Amino acid sequence: MSTFLTVGFDIAKNVFQAHVVDSEGKVVNRKKIRRDEVVPFFAGLPPCLVGIEACSTAHHWARQLEELGHEVKLMPPVYVKPYLKRGKNDALDAEAICEAVTRPTMRFVPVKTVEQQEALMLHKTRMMLVKHRTMIVNALRAHMAELGIIVPKGIKRLPELIERVHGSRSAETIPAYARAVVAVHIGQLEALEEQIATLDAEMLAWHRANEDSRRLATIPGIGLVTATALAATINDAAQFDSGRGMAAWLGLTPRQSSSGNKERLGRITKAGNKYLRTLLVVGSTAIIRSARINCPGPLLDWVRGLLEKKPARLVTVALANKLARIAWAVLMRKRAFSNSIVTPAPAAI
Repeated sequence: MSTFLTVGFDIAKNVFQAHVVDSEGKVVNRKKIRRDEVVPFFAGLPPCLVGIEACSTAHHWARQLEELGHEVKLMPPVYVKPYLKRGKNDALDAEAICEAVTRPTMRFVPVKTVEQQEALMLHKTRMMLVKHRTMIVNALRAHMAELGIIVPKGIKRLPELIERVHGSRSAETIPAYARAVVAVHIGQLEALEEQIATLDAEMLAWHRANEDSRRLATIPGIGLVTATALAATINDAAQFDSGRGMAAWLGLTPRQSSSGNKERLGRITKAGNKYLRTLLVVGSTAIIRSARINCPGPLLDWVRGLLEKKPARLVTVALANKLARIAWAVLMRKRAFSNSIVTPAPAAI
């Protein structure tokens, strides 16, 4: 009789829960495990299938258990929820995970490498700093507007605002306490600019060392930020059956509400990774700008054809969908995209 075991592993910060069943589905063990007991516990088990919800620290524990010879499957928590019986606690969660991981139609999350996770840390930290910078700039603009100093929108106009604040007549128009507030904001902005530049340099170094990221950057509308984000998030393009599958995973396909012979397609689902979807949409706007100034190229001809029939925002999303499909093809074929598609190449993000 086979003794193959399946383990539902509910992870936490300090106290974990394991639910172990045999090949016939009979419960072998239910156990609470402290953090320092996790590795010894799994080291004492024969190679088995381990299911974990794809949440905080899941990728770390998946790598740890794979090193012990176990097969680890990560699952989105939303797909595990239907297998939870009445009530909720760690033991029931582990039981639900154990049941879900054996389902043949379950969708799994690939385990990320340390290299991918450190690249995503760069992105998340950079995004946080950019948001903080925007907050400070908005506060500075609002304060100065109250004193009659107005500067056009855009981060590129910030030096103009700072120059006006430090100008020869600033002492006459800006009271002493207001100047102290402005000095605090400007000091924060200078520090943030330096920190963002440091992260950009680290991101560029990661990009140059990663083949997939370099290939993705050859796609029109995809630059350093988008290429590194895609390469760090998608470690195996084979997880998608096609480019459409990847576009759907990013929430760039229409929401379907069909029945019988009636097919109804609505707005895009906006499911999946919001950050990647945003980057692709922003990159699409760069291509559309190139299309509007009549730059040559097959892709731009396709965009111009759509712009004649559809609103610009709809075309932007359709183009983002196409970029996602192209990115999938580049990752699958391990081959760079031809730079001659768009000449001159549009600005990319």
